[in-house]
Amino acid sequence: MFSCLLSFTGVMRTIGSVLLALVILLAMVTVHEFGHYIAGKIFRFKVNEFAIGFGPALYKHTKKNGELFSVRALPLGGYCAFEGEDEENPSPDAFNNKKPWQRIIVLVAGALMNYLFALLLIVVSFFLYGQLLLMTYRVDPADKTYELGIEVGGLRFQDEDVILRCEGKNIYLTSDLLSVLSGKNEGDKVAFTVSRKTETGREVEEISVVLRADAHFENLTDTAPLWRALGIATQETEGGAVYLVASASYRGFGFFETLGRSFGYSFRIGGTIFKVLGQLFTGDLGLEAFGGPITTIKLTSEIASRSAQQFFEIAAFIGVNLAVFNLLPIPALDGSKVIFTVIEWIRGKPINRKVEAIIHAAGFVLLIGFAILVDLLQLF
Repeated sequence: MFSCLLSFTGVMRTIGSVLLALVILLAMVTVHEFGHYIAGKIFRFKVNEFAIGFGPALYKHTKKNGELFSVRALPLGGYCAFEGEDEENPSPDAFNNKKPWQRIIVLVAGALMNYLFALLLIVVSFFLYGQLLLMTYRVDPADKTYELGIEVGGLRFQDEDVILRCEGKNIYLTSDLLSVLSGKNEGDKVAFTVSRKTETGREVEEISVVLRADAHFENLTDTAPLWRALGIATQETEGGAVYLVASASYRGFGFFETLGRSFGYSFRIGGTIFKVLGQLFTGDLGLEAFGGPITTIKLTSEIASRSAQQFFEIAAFIGVNLAVFNLLPIPALDGSKVIFTVIEWIRGKPINRKVEAIIHAAGFVLLIGFAILVDLLQLF
């Protein structure tokens, strides 16, 4: 009886976590489409339908101006359907009959709304809970090579140091450390700013750390050489050795610095996407490093259910990623549609609408295929 109760509790917790992930994804998509909608209304574009979700309609409401609002069965998307968006239409309020610069603003507005909403979540999270920063949960005891350095100047981390800066640059993500330390060698001295535990609490200190190994990395996921170089201890588990570095919630910044770091953090998240795509094209990262909708829901549900702070963090991360990804010049995405609109603006006439529609349709199919492929690769 007791084991059945535990199993039921576990199932309900899993269902709740998945629903939480779906809420985050649906909220981000809705915010994105709302950005298109608001910009469209400002420039008097005719909107046929604003939908939350895809598939069969669960709820419909038609406004007096003819706009249809609907909630649909599949909570993995949504859309703002403008009049004449994919075809020729005589109406002056049709999408393709509006000025190119107005269309560009409408197309970009979705990504902008995603970013602003994500930034708001980051600001709220930082002020309520502090910023999640890397902490050296446990440091390896120094070997004989470094005993002299330790005695003279303490050229190492201590347990539970929170890393604030490296070589004068703010550290937000592990990728920041990889970028700053890349190419450095064993024995190099590196400047860090850390928040260090003391008998009375924590104090910010400037320290130097001697690298214990070469800091040469294959890609953004190659973090083992990083932790070895910094002297982070390992713990043996059933799955192998795990480096004892963790995230710690740190609230030691003032009002304006917290605000500034909120912007900085959002920019770093967005920048990581370009690094990942760059390493994908160069072959430094394989497709197995990516995940499709199933993987995204799985990871989101795991992280979002841990705490309110983690909920804010993963929601903001998805929001920034969605904003940047949608502006990439990939057919079917807003970025590609912006490119077509700019070409029309320069030429004075559009590329054949049917050709453009075929290109976007092909891009959509390829994106769906890519999403399925990377999810399948996670299973093998």
